[in-house]
Amino acid sequence: MRLTAVRRLYEVSARMGAGRSLAETLQAVVDGVVNGLGFGIAVLNLRQPDGKFEVIAVAGSPEAKEALLGTVSAADIFDAEFKIADQWGGLRFVPHERLPEGEVVGWVPDVPVSSEPDAWHPLDALFAPLYSSDGELVGMLAVDLPEDQRRPGPIHRELLEIFATQAGLAIDKARLTDQLLAEKARLEASETTFRLVFEGAGNGMATLAFEGPDAGRILRVNDAFCRITGYDQSQLIGSRMLDYLQDEDAGQTQRERDQLSSGPGPHRFERRFLRADGNHIWLGGTAAIVDQGKDQPGILLIQIDDITARKDAERELQHHAGHDPLTGLANRRLLQHRFDAVLQRSRQSGRRGVLLFCDLNHFKQVNDRYGHEAGDRALREIAERLLTEVRHGDTVARLGGDEFAILAEEIDDDDLTALIRRLEESIRRPLTGIDVPVTTSIGTAAVTPLSTDLDELLRTADHAMYQAKNRTRS
Repeated sequence: MRLTAVRRLYEVSARMGAGRSLAETLQAVVDGVVNGLGFGIAVLNLRQPDGKFEVIAVAGSPEAKEALLGTVSAADIFDAEFKIADQWGGLRFVPHERLPEGEVVGWVPDVPVSSEPDAWHPLDALFAPLYSSDGELVGMLAVDLPEDQRRPGPIHRELLEIFATQAGLAIDKARLTDQLLAEKARLEASETTFRLVFEGAGNGMATLAFEGPDAGRILRVNDAFCRITGYDQSQLIGSRMLDYLQDEDAGQTQRERDQLSSGPGPHRFERRFLRADGNHIWLGGTAAIVDQGKDQPGILLIQIDDITARKDAERELQHHAGHDPLTGLANRRLLQHRFDAVLQRSRQSGRRGVLLFCDLNHFKQVNDRYGHEAGDRALREIAERLLTEVRHGDTVARLGGDEFAILAEEIDDDDLTALIRRLEESIRRPLTGIDVPVTTSIGTAAVTPLSTDLDELLRTADHAMYQAKNRTRS
């Protein structure tokens, strides 16, 4: 449960990533609380330069949004409530029973009141102060209506507190980003100021020619851009940005250029970039067209961060979501995804595929005689053998225990017979350090344009496997 919650926290935190404007970041914060952290309502009060708080973003309730959005409160609006609040780490919880009789502050959700112990009351309030990297209070996040309708427990509180810390940093960075974008719009009038901001920025920054014969060529880079990419300024200036970028799909660069030309920026992007050392990294950031004035060609101003670590973490999470942790084979979820694709192509081409169900014989003796650690090693060895014997493009999945499935697309009877023979011979070979003679029984089910359900095919193949096993015994 905790791992799932941490993954949800990672996913919603990633949506507040680098390059968002302040307005987008604030909305991403409240949306993340509602969509990822399990609260029904989230309200973000942004602290203004004069110390007052303004409700800038609301998620989860149209009524709350209508009632609260844009309201401005005094700088000490939260002081009285915090005096009677419980301190949950960095959070502040105000239980309804401590509120002065008859006093209600703000908007109250219209939900039933439960008499269950620790049930959430509509007048309960939970606040998460948001701080910048230097400890400045930048806002106040108020959450309501936990999804389980109970006062949050320690794990839920910890996740909200971690999220609030990241949200404060994201808001602080977004404010700086908005300030920087404001400076970009005044390039012509304030070149000196822009140059100071450009060179001193912690993010990598570059300007590119957007129009004319030099379109796409790099005009200027700051030190951070060179540090991130590994190139010297002399190598970058005058070169074409596209020489370093790798499209993830055909037409990506043209779509991004059309998006830039279609309206005001900044526009977010994530692209693979070839570093000077030959390695590819992921860059994430924003791009905006800057108008240099009458009769002057527009330039493109980009700011970047190295987001390789985040992309690697995303890929790892995606891999774990679709693969068996012991063997690295596809799991049931990924098998279903591959089956859907194979079935769709079968309906287009009319050609059949086959689903094979493999059950290991005598494998229980391996665990009984050698222990489960040796059994796990044996399963990994068997998984490698299966991968070696299948055709390129076939999917090998572990269903659990000593049961495996193989999805073979567009295979005729002769090739299927040969495949089954290879699999049986491969499994029959002695396992490293194990004397138990492990074999396999295999059943099959055809994947045709009339097939509809993976579970049904697995049951058919499972039944055929048991028939094959019984024939072997007799």
